[in-house]
Amino acid sequence: MTLRRPKPARLRETSTALINIVFLMLVFFLIAGAIAPPLDGRVTLVDTRQLEGRPPPDAGVVLADGTLLWRGAPIEPAALVEMESEVRLVPDRAVAAGRLVALARQLREAGAQSIWIVTERGLP
Repeated sequence: MTLRRPKPARLRETSTALINIVFLMLVFFLIAGAIAPPLDGRVTLVDTRQLEGRPPPDAGVVLADGTLLWRGAPIEPAALVEMESEVRLVPDRAVAAGRLVALARQLREAGAQSIWIVTERGLP
């Protein structure tokens, strides 16, 4: 008695699905990009690369560990609100978001009318 060898299973091509997904993503981003209105060609943006970066003189600085400074000296949130009802904060890039939110909550509870976060913004 002779045994027949089973025919090897044919491998299916799996890259077709990937190509379809990439094509659909391309179409989506082309449509989404066309929906966003372009900036008016007559507008020339202000170039701020040469400006010296420094915090406003009336801003509290938040260090990476969450310490609040006012003009270089540590200060409590309530004391800062007594001097400024509109508080401007310049947080260090490494400040955890949770600490910044907790500090904003303390400032609000102390009576701050508004809290502004001063950041750096760059456009290509």
